[in-house]
Amino acid sequence: MIDFHCHLDLYQNALTLLPIVASRNLFTLVVTTSPRAWQATSQVFNGYKNIEIAVGLHPEIVGKKAGERELLLSCISKAKYVGEIGLDGSYRYKETIAMQESIMSDVLIECERGGGKILSIHSRNAAGRVLDLVEKHCQNSTAVLHWFSGTITEARRAKALGCWFSVGPAMLRGAKGRALLQELPKDRILPETDGPFATNHSTPLMPWEAITIADALADSWKTSKENVIFQLKQNLSTLIDGNSI
Repeated sequence: MIDFHCHLDLYQNALTLLPIVASRNLFTLVVTTSPRAWQATSQVFNGYKNIEIAVGLHPEIVGKKAGERELLLSCISKAKYVGEIGLDGSYRYKETIAMQESIMSDVLIECERGGGKILSIHSRNAAGRVLDLVEKHCQNSTAVLHWFSGTITEARRAKALGCWFSVGPAMLRGAKGRALLQELPKDRILPETDGPFATNHSTPLMPWEAITIADALADSWKTSKENVIFQLKQNLSTLIDGNSI
């Protein structure tokens, strides 16, 4: 139904999947890992009104793609959505964290210069630092925290800052993810898969499987699955244009 964070361009059979995703999903946000990938994917995926391509620079590859920084900034004015961007504070990427932060700051400033964008943000092991940047730079942009894995305190701070959250089946498999769900505002949650990286028994999650979170949300919210789906549709409408979808 809705997948607000997937890497559709990185599935092995992406071009075969493309029309299937368009027919099965109400809306799909395809996040890209670099601005060059955004340029190519935007051309190849052109023609599907319910599939949007976000321009990004994934924090995990900042060390390899730092040369695309200026290209990224120049592409922002052409895109409605920006992602995947953010910070990754994992040990493996600690050597590039200062560069990650510098690039993210520049991206957020550029988004504000253009009146604000909808952002899909990575914050693994760096939630506090990401929220610092959001608080400093996001007056007109809307931050959607993808697969949020910070602390309860950080979740509450993110909520107070007006952040949204994209939540997937992989996030809700663990106790921590389910505990965080209790802190997230119902009217600022959207489904995601993070496919093909997120899997179900070693098989990449498909964009139409993001909605399987509805069962967990129904249990958490003490309501019916139908009410959950209605709420998620309303959330999407509120976020993207304020109109009924």
